[in-house]
Amino acid sequence: MKVVNLSEQNSVISNYLSELRDITIQKDAMRFRYNMERCGELMAYEISKTLHYADKEVTTPLGIASCKVISDEIVIATILRAGLPFHQGFLNVYDKAQSAFIASYRKYGKSNKFTIQLEYATVPNIDGKVLIIADSMIATGASMVLTYEKLIQYGTPSKIHIASVVGVQEGLDTLSKKFPHKATTLWIGAIDEELTNKSMIVPGIGDAGDLAYGSKN
Repeated sequence: MKVVNLSEQNSVISNYLSELRDITIQKDAMRFRYNMERCGELMAYEISKTLHYADKEVTTPLGIASCKVISDEIVIATILRAGLPFHQGFLNVYDKAQSAFIASYRKYGKSNKFTIQLEYATVPNIDGKVLIIADSMIATGASMVLTYEKLIQYGTPSKIHIASVVGVQEGLDTLSKKFPHKATTLWIGAIDEELTNKSMIVPGIGDAGDLAYGSKN
């Protein structure tokens, strides 16, 4: 699996990530969602450089222009609910893409141990299409793996792009073992240092779903 760590090069995505992390700016939920959306747009742009294009002639008011347009069919898959604003950023760029949604959550037991539960999936046919799986954070990688196993019940994609704002190496290692090596590229805003015994990323962001949409019971 190829890993593209966007923090290794200077770009405006670093500005958005700094605001996503900032405990003071996080109090503004609309700003938090917007920064997630902007990160999605920038990652979508980076991914667009890897896609296939076809020639198209376009009639302008003054003549004919030869243009390049994306020829790949794209499906953007998102893990609810934290991934929604990130997903919207991708959809702003790939406005003709189809969408898939997976609902998952951590079910906690004794000693803070948990399992990942999938409860809902709506997925188009992904056979032969470019699949982008967008989730705000990669901690253990377990929810991403279960999401992928669910998605491939609907076909075999030609290429897989995993996109995340923040992750840790432990989670990335899990994905590397479970995703098809040659067909998968991971795009990530930053790789953080630590995963706690409660599987929280440090320094991380916090609970992206709560920060975007409010705390849950």
